[in-house]
Amino acid sequence: MYYRAGCHLCEQLIAELSQLQQALQETIDFDFELIDIDQDAALRKRYDVDVPVVALNDEVLCYHFFDADTVRQALNHG
Repeated sequence: MYYRAGCHLCEQLIAELSQLQQALQETIDFDFELIDIDQDAALRKRYDVDVPVVALNDEVLCYHFFDADTVRQALNHG
């Protein structure tokens, strides 16, 4: 997940992603990495106004707001 420190949407999405992780722990074991875009100029340029961003294998699953159905589907397929 690409995020920015101090971003309230990012904090909310982290919480929702954590909840999904707990809910699915019996069926799908997944971890997620938090990547601060402000620590990398290229990422800051790419995602500056789009954070938070959830991606799986470089495919963006959602911007700004959490889409649990899309994330769940992506995790199920790969």
